[in-house]
Amino acid sequence: MHLSTHNWMRAEPLETTLKRIKKLGYESIEISGEPAQYKIKETRALLKEHGIRCWGAVTLMLGERNLAAKNQGQRERSVQYVKDVLTMVSELDGEIITLVPATVGKVVPDGTEAEEWGWVVDATRECFAHAKKVGVRIAIEPLNRFETYLFNRGAQALALADAVSPECGVCLDAYHIHMEEFNVYDAIRQVGKRLFDFHVADNNRFAAGLGQIDWPKIVGTLKEIGYDGALTNEFVAPVDRTPAAPYPEMVERNPVDISPEQLKFIQDHGSSLLTEKFYTDQMRITAETLLPLIK
Repeated sequence: MHLSTHNWMRAEPLETTLKRIKKLGYESIEISGEPAQYKIKETRALLKEHGIRCWGAVTLMLGERNLAAKNQGQRERSVQYVKDVLTMVSELDGEIITLVPATVGKVVPDGTEAEEWGWVVDATRECFAHAKKVGVRIAIEPLNRFETYLFNRGAQALALADAVSPECGVCLDAYHIHMEEFNVYDAIRQVGKRLFDFHVADNNRFAAGLGQIDWPKIVGTLKEIGYDGALTNEFVAPVDRTPAAPYPEMVERNPVDISPEQLKFIQDHGSSLLTEKFYTDQMRITAETLLPLIK
């Protein structure tokens, strides 16, 4: 196992992110799934310069991106988006994409259970075929019920993976599974060797170590099943807008380099843009919590 991080949680130059995480002991990055933001040659050079490898990318299912959409054209455009993310990861020598099949924040179905299952299976199979072509693995990630209605537990993600291919895997997220699973440790064991990626934030979605999750037991269970991938940092700290705020300086008041879509995505996750100091502290706390457990 090694420590990795997403970078979609704060709008900043990639070089700033890489400098920070290298100092804190991170080995890789699961880069934001926005291929248009990254020039491959320049990004490869930055990764090499800072000694950080690309572990993969996460699909950012914003706006109309939805593999379970009723509209065929919408599904086709969503498939093309996922293919573009897969190609980007391949060109950055990454190993994996975390695939969230449906639009994040969409909680109303487009059809019956049988209809949507057919749509999402067919679309994911097409994405998987491209993944095989470019040499990147797909890990399907379930989210909590307030972010998607489609599926919320590891067993459901595994069912979709099974319908696609025995070589298709699952990504679990500590924050989501502590909301949705009957037993988080059994959920990890059930996915077993099909667990390709694991995202980390505490039960309150602050950095690992700032909530109630039993991280030694989580990491111990991952070791038990032989998991040897990344623990990818993905905190989305909720902003307190009251005088009770423990971190009054956490909100970035002068953001730069962020698209309206990305800003909405962050805000829809119950958060806001974070200051560099607060963001760095969350990165540090995650590293201090997890690195001693995985070494």
